[in-house]
Amino acid sequence: MSREDVLTAADTASSEPIQLVAPDGTRRRHAEFDAMLADVNDDVVADLYVDMVAVRRIDTEATHLQRQGELALWPPLLGQEAAQVGSARALREDDFVFTSYRENGVAYCRGVDLEDMLTVWRGNASSGWDPYGINMATPQIIIGAQTLHATGYAMGVKLDGGDQAAVAYFGDGAITQGDVNEALGFAASYQAPVVFFCQNNHWAISEPVDLQSRVPIAQRAEGFGIPHLRIDGNDILAALAATRIALERARSGGGPTFIEAVTYRMGPHTTADDPTRYRDQAELDEWKEKDPLTRIEEYLHTRGMAVDGFREAAQHRADDVAEKLRRGITTMADPEWAAVFENVYAEDHSWLNRQREQYGRYQNLFGSDAGGEA
Repeated sequence: MSREDVLTAADTASSEPIQLVAPDGTRRRHAEFDAMLADVNDDVVADLYVDMVAVRRIDTEATHLQRQGELALWPPLLGQEAAQVGSARALREDDFVFTSYRENGVAYCRGVDLEDMLTVWRGNASSGWDPYGINMATPQIIIGAQTLHATGYAMGVKLDGGDQAAVAYFGDGAITQGDVNEALGFAASYQAPVVFFCQNNHWAISEPVDLQSRVPIAQRAEGFGIPHLRIDGNDILAALAATRIALERARSGGGPTFIEAVTYRMGPHTTADDPTRYRDQAELDEWKEKDPLTRIEEYLHTRGMAVDGFREAAQHRADDVAEKLRRGITTMADPEWAAVFENVYAEDHSWLNRQREQYGRYQNLFGSDAGGEA
């Protein structure tokens, strides 16, 4: 086997992203990554494909709901399914996840109730779910702030003597934020068991990635002394293997790892964005040929599996997910007005009570249908 056929993690940041499954379904060998996939047979890959189809349908359905006036806003993840599902399926239940607003694929894999993904975007709640119920923090809107939260949590795990890991998800647009660089610094200094998972989708809203970084993003980790991996983010097997490598390092006391998953945001930044104003169709067409779902279909076809059968099963799952999502959001009751005052402070105090009382009197001007209690 030639040097080109077998690479190690040390080769990654300065070379092309590690790829295990090419867009045409060809399986490429990689000694270190392949060792992490010894338990991943064709049935497991098919299950991962079903997850990606379901996640794509969640994203598509939520986008439609926003266009129909059921949601105020939605941040699509179209094209990033492999990076999110592959990495999320590598996690243990007791690992803790900290994400931005786009990781709804991760949320699906962690078991978030479908309608809880949308309550914030509908304006029905200030937060989507109980973080301690699924070991996943609610999405962070402040760009990059979740990296500090993940690092702090990981430092606590180390002090407690645990073997859990924390994972921080963020995009290429966050890499120049002070919070991210501070998190990398603390994680390196304290050898915290944290994985920094950067989805390089090439666009920070309308700004291309090469405007923020003149070198591969993973290479930035070198300045902090943090091991790094650069993978094809549209390759779900590469995402799964890379995250397992990083988690193994974290659990064994090896400290943090930085993963750059090179992918592409096929849709807008949010549903308030018009990407046709800053990127051309040729770029979009090029990345359509690298679609994470079709490459797994091609791969399983080369393995002799009945692609039509598992594609149909995946579609049934996606239809069920979409129906539950739409039913949940369209039948969701409006919150009572008094809920806005809950969970702001640990205990009530006079100023908060005064605001509640004043707002209650204002609501009563609209009669009994306003909801809540004065």
